[in-house]
Amino acid sequence: MTARVLRLFSGIEWVTLVLIAVTYASWGWSTTSLATMSLPTSILLLTLALVLHASLTHEVIHGHPTPWTNLNGALMRPAVGLVVPYGRFRDMHLAHHHDENLTDPYDDPESNFMDPAIWTRLPAPLRFVLRVNNTLLGRLILGPAISNSVFITNDLENICKGCRAVRNSWLAHGLALIPIGIWLVYVGSIPIWAYLIACYASMSVLRLRTFLEHRAHARARARTVVIEDRGVFSFLFLNNNFHVVHHMHPRVAWYKLPAQYYANKAHYLRRNDGYLYRSYWEVARAYLFQAKDPVPHPEWPQVAPMTLSASPLSTLDTIGKPQPIARQPIVKTKE
Repeated sequence: MTARVLRLFSGIEWVTLVLIAVTYASWGWSTTSLATMSLPTSILLLTLALVLHASLTHEVIHGHPTPWTNLNGALMRPAVGLVVPYGRFRDMHLAHHHDENLTDPYDDPESNFMDPAIWTRLPAPLRFVLRVNNTLLGRLILGPAISNSVFITNDLENICKGCRAVRNSWLAHGLALIPIGIWLVYVGSIPIWAYLIACYASMSVLRLRTFLEHRAHARARARTVVIEDRGVFSFLFLNNNFHVVHHMHPRVAWYKLPAQYYANKAHYLRRNDGYLYRSYWEVARAYLFQAKDPVPHPEWPQVAPMTLSASPLSTLDTIGKPQPIARQPIVKTKE
């Protein structure tokens, strides 16, 4: 019995548990006494805490930090970020980890690309906005508004169509919002408008991480980036900038990813065909005002627009997107 208990406790990632505690403590402080001392500082700390909460939720989805799945989920269920239900994030992200589908406009729930046939149907002003959104600056400013509005719209459509999984995730999310609302109204000192600013700012910071995590490429293994950044963004993203390592080893804890990468750097860069940036500063210099990728998927076969049943906006985000009646799959090579 003692040996079994020791084995269970040896599987706990204490570093992550401590960081979870620090994140919630920072959230609590930034919404209470700190907000009365310095509101700008409160908003800044709250933004960082919300980014870490999202990154830690990502860790939990991959089976960290304890051997108990239900406990892991309970740790990150509080809906401090307000917008995305835990269950939806979990389901979409695990679907994203089907690497053969990476960047697929329909089958990858985190793809930034659009079916070219859908793209041709969009009005010119919307195409302009989406092109701006494909620059880093545009993604930071417009990205959260675009993706979340389409995400919520698509989920509402799925709920209306009777999708129980989506409905149940939103019901659970509503329950998870109740204690947050009670805290902010009866305990917190931060104005609601300031809290909303921090929520949006945190989503903007997270858009930096996802901006070029994956590229269009004929080989699935070459679609995932490495950014060798070890600064504040690497910490906020829990080293998910070593993204090809994470995709190949999703059960490796965040604090082990850099060592895993540098111990086998040549191997990982062969695997992803050298898809590498040295830092987020390098990314910003290259793409702050310039789009890295086109909006329509460059590897996607052209399909006549009249064969598609999807509405034009349904492919701006990949959460619950309808399938076209006829389409050719992207070339997906696993090797």
